[in-house]
Amino acid sequence: METVSENRCFDGMQGVYRHASDVCGCDMTFGLFLPEEAKDGPVPVLWYLSGLTCTHENAMTKAGAQQWAAEQGIALVFPDTSPRGEGIADDPMYNLGTGAGFYVNATQDPWSKNYRMWDYIAEELPRLLTANFAIDEERQSICGHSMGGHGALTLAMAYPERYAAVSAFAPITHPSQSDWAKKPIHAYLGEGNVDWTRHDACLSLRANGFAGPMLIDQGTGDQFLDALMPEALAAAMTETRHPGIFRMQKGYDHSYFFISTFMEDHVAFHAEALYR
Repeated sequence: METVSENRCFDGMQGVYRHASDVCGCDMTFGLFLPEEAKDGPVPVLWYLSGLTCTHENAMTKAGAQQWAAEQGIALVFPDTSPRGEGIADDPMYNLGTGAGFYVNATQDPWSKNYRMWDYIAEELPRLLTANFAIDEERQSICGHSMGGHGALTLAMAYPERYAAVSAFAPITHPSQSDWAKKPIHAYLGEGNVDWTRHDACLSLRANGFAGPMLIDQGTGDQFLDALMPEALAAAMTETRHPGIFRMQKGYDHSYFFISTFMEDHVAFHAEALYR
């Protein structure tokens, strides 16, 4: 593993690291913030999964999460959103290929060779982190934005005992009914071959449930609101009587201005669950 950079940040350390991924078949880069408490032993960790077109860097530099994580004594992980590099399949569309892994394990050519972001986030990167950093694998939580919100919700429901809580900013909630996400997921997995109970948060919540609390923030001024379908997730939460908070935030759009405004709430929400 290569250290790309390390910068002191709120008395902790914001690092960027690169490693050879067996799962994705290429070098992968991730950001990791460790609070000062990590010097004394393993700390809880909050995963942040980013949205379309993002790298590990977007949330790391724009979300303002480190200040609140430092106050709570928790680590933050900022994975990349897809494999990258020479020889990696790509597409001119922004919602397919580089920057758009959708947190699935692709089975279709040309994507299946490298686009295995589900296993990367669920299996390979956690093992790497706990083996090399002061991360407590028994105390994990997960959040995400847009495509990353989709990833956070579906991973949390697939591993209901792993994550103490789940939260999302403007998540893609119902991809089986939204062309914005349905088309790329079909490209990765094959039309007619998608296990939507695994990759659709609304269906997964009904089928699998989730052991912890949930926090969802959605801006009413979001330019992608119709494709995100927040009303579908609100209905699923109501039907399953899942303990959670669903907030429609007046006038906020899909940007990191929205995310940074409510990031303190999300970090505090996860810290409460992690230290329970």
